[in-house]
Amino acid sequence: MPIHPTAVIDKKAELDSSVTVGPYAVIEAGVRIDADSRVEAHAVVNGPTTIGRRNLISSFATVGGAPQDLSYKGEPTELIIGDDNQIREYASIHRGTTHDEGKTIIGDHNLLMAYTHVAHDCRIGNHVIMANVATLAGHVEVGDRASIGGLVAVHQFCRIGKFSYIGGVSGISLDVPPYVILAGTRNRTRISGVNKIGLKRNGFARETINNLDNAFRIIFRTPELLMKDALEQARSEFPNCPEVQYLIRFFEQSKRGVVKRTVED
Repeated sequence: MPIHPTAVIDKKAELDSSVTVGPYAVIEAGVRIDADSRVEAHAVVNGPTTIGRRNLISSFATVGGAPQDLSYKGEPTELIIGDDNQIREYASIHRGTTHDEGKTIIGDHNLLMAYTHVAHDCRIGNHVIMANVATLAGHVEVGDRASIGGLVAVHQFCRIGKFSYIGGVSGISLDVPPYVILAGTRNRTRISGVNKIGLKRNGFARETINNLDNAFRIIFRTPELLMKDALEQARSEFPNCPEVQYLIRFFEQSKRGVVKRTVED
């Protein structure tokens, strides 16, 4: 049977007929789950939550819970999850708050491993990997195909750039630039360089990777230049490389500041 007889499903929940629900799972009112998704034993899905197609909610995960925010007073906020995500055992994902747009949003093809936590108002792109016990505080943005190692903690309002790689047991309190490898905590956080292997695996052309590497050297390893001048130099030297231009805009749009220390500093 697609729905185990011990599962508790509110009459106001909307589940596609192909959805599978395991023993003792709980699905509350305001939850909508699309085709071919699976909710395993003892998982809890609170509403309002919208879950797309072919998602896996593993045992003991808590999805769509109320935000851990003392100012939250039960306002009707929501969680939106796209397609083809794996949310593994004991993971927790919370709805948004009225301090933002009232939405926590997770895209497609993401892997959230066991005990990961996504707090209120976060935005996660597509093909993101969060390893075991990785934790996002509120209002964090994670770009497409970023990889966040195990036991990583990300401070609220930080941005994690796309195609970045954060090593395990790191503490992130500033924005992490796209396309880089980073590890460390507090004043020991360091960027080791461009994520060349990850970019190559994702089909980036050699020329693009070389352009990013050269732009990285201008931005991060020219101490004689002010940051605004380094960004302008990189912009002028690689005007036709969208990836370099995105890297520059990431710096310019930062509100918290961007991690700039490298292993050579």
